[in-house]
Amino acid sequence: MTVSNAFALFMQEAPAHAEAWMQVAKSLDAASALDKKTGELAYIAVLAATGNNSGIPFHVLSAKSHGATRQEVLSAVLVGLPAVGAVVTSAIPAAVEAYDGQNE
Repeated sequence: MTVSNAFALFMQEAPAHAEAWMQVAKSLDAASALDKKTGELAYIAVLAATGNNSGIPFHVLSAKSHGATRQEVLSAVLVGLPAVGAVVTSAIPAAVEAYDGQNE
């Protein structure tokens, strides 16, 4: 799995900030009561709802590696549809391409 170009550049250009960010992310992950698959599906839902599609491929592949089905990934993308509207549909191409192996 690879990170988005933007995140890779963040890690390269601001390594101290990136390290601090990663420590926080790891701590939050450790504090979560969700299993890895459910956590990744929830994260995909948040990314789709906020239109942050650059992170979708990484987290789809992570969810898949933890046993998420293609339909579960699509459902996670679309879970925010009633709350935020059609913005979530913009994440479908990245999610499907990542899950089907076109973004590996």
